[in-house]
Amino acid sequence: MHETERHRVILAAAQSHPVVTVAELCEVTGSSEATIRRDIAALDEQGRLRRVRGGAEAINPPAQGGLMGRPFSVNEMINIAQKRAIARAAADMCRDGEPIIINGGTTTYQMVHYLTGRRTSVFTNSFAIAEFLIHNSRNSVVIPGGTVYREQNVILSPFGGVVASHFYAKRMFIGCQGIGAHGLMEADPMVVQSELALIGQADELIVLADSSKFSGRSSLILCGLDRIAAVITDSGIRDEDRQMLETAGVKLIVADTTAQAETTAA
Repeated sequence: MHETERHRVILAAAQSHPVVTVAELCEVTGSSEATIRRDIAALDEQGRLRRVRGGAEAINPPAQGGLMGRPFSVNEMINIAQKRAIARAAADMCRDGEPIIINGGTTTYQMVHYLTGRRTSVFTNSFAIAEFLIHNSRNSVVIPGGTVYREQNVILSPFGGVVASHFYAKRMFIGCQGIGAHGLMEADPMVVQSELALIGQADELIVLADSSKFSGRSSLILCGLDRIAAVITDSGIRDEDRQMLETAGVKLIVADTTAQAETTAA
């Protein structure tokens, strides 16, 4: 991650929590402690945040807190070719008339471009996904009640939701902060709470994760590998990660990034 992107993530994290620690920032940026400490010192000197022992805090924290994790706008273009290929493979699993859940995220967002010609019912907690499908497709779109978190472009509520609890889906498509032997990992407790409620409403859980996510880690486990029906990733997946999924009985789908690149060029 470039310095400018790291600074955006650090500032967003400082706005979302009373104090954000160096360890938390290392986790969401994938950077070393030394790098994060230098970034915090530079931002403190610029007057953009306040350096405190073990981390940083916002100079003017907002009334509404945010979520831990990279902003949507930062994540959106990272590994974009892989994300589009993965999203296309995921959209190929959708059938007209079958209700689906698409969880908010930059990889799942790419599915919208391949769903414009479909006629299905889509439940999503992503403001961006809902807006695109409303304006560019004839799919039925259902969104939950809650608060819009602008940085991550998602709608969440700590109280759950009546609509979500009564929506059945054939499949739920979800991204993640990381994936490993213990299962799917996320960065924020509220995200985990919201996603746990949705997972229970779908027959199959389909994970969209580019190969870099197999190196991603977080302290919050969303669910074990035994809950996952399939993982869609790219050809960069390591042999040991392939073996991990096979041992867990998870179907692996490797998206063709070459075909996606040719389609984009055309």
